[in-house]
Amino acid sequence: MKSWLGACIVAVSALLGGCGTVIKSNVTTFHEWPDALADRSYVFERTREQNDSLEYRSYENLVRNELSRLGFVEAPAATKPTLKASFAYQISGARDVREVYPVVVNASPFPYPYPFWHGPAWRGYYGPFYDPFWYGPPVVQHRVSQYQLFTRQLRVSLARMADNKKLFETTVVSDGTNGSLAAVMPYMVRSAFAEFPGPSGVPRVVELRMEQ
Repeated sequence: MKSWLGACIVAVSALLGGCGTVIKSNVTTFHEWPDALADRSYVFERTREQNDSLEYRSYENLVRNELSRLGFVEAPAATKPTLKASFAYQISGARDVREVYPVVVNASPFPYPYPFWHGPAWRGYYGPFYDPFWYGPPVVQHRVSQYQLFTRQLRVSLARMADNKKLFETTVVSDGTNGSLAAVMPYMVRSAFAEFPGPSGVPRVVELRMEQ
């Protein structure tokens, strides 16, 4: 029993040590990306509302950084780029979720050492590490967890400037308890460009751990 308890403590400690919020996104990409694209210059195509939004500008910088990482270059105002980039985002209202899950607990009602008669002699005060009969068998209880879940969505596309033909479009959908779009958007943008251009028409899951 002593070794069983020790193993449980080690396991719980390991889990707590590795805890961290993971942004899990469902990513679906469609593309007709050319094998060779010598000129990767682009500009952002914005709606009037986006052009006046400080929030949009903040997310635009995230997309700009990812495009730069992939070798794209934002074209100066006086030049004609090859591509145009656009994106849109939204977050749904919270929906209530209720989960019931099993938890293994110790059956002993005594959390501290207490006088206990066991065997032929009075042992006095002692703890669970000194007696194998201190704890009863593990008991499975059911706990209830209630929380709110948000659905965050991001759409990004790259199109050819000359004829407006779309070459790349991706949709990122992420469910989570964090209702702050600003907090999760960096990870959704990274997920959108993961393995660029990625498999076409194949849904996949991208998981990124949030930085503390």
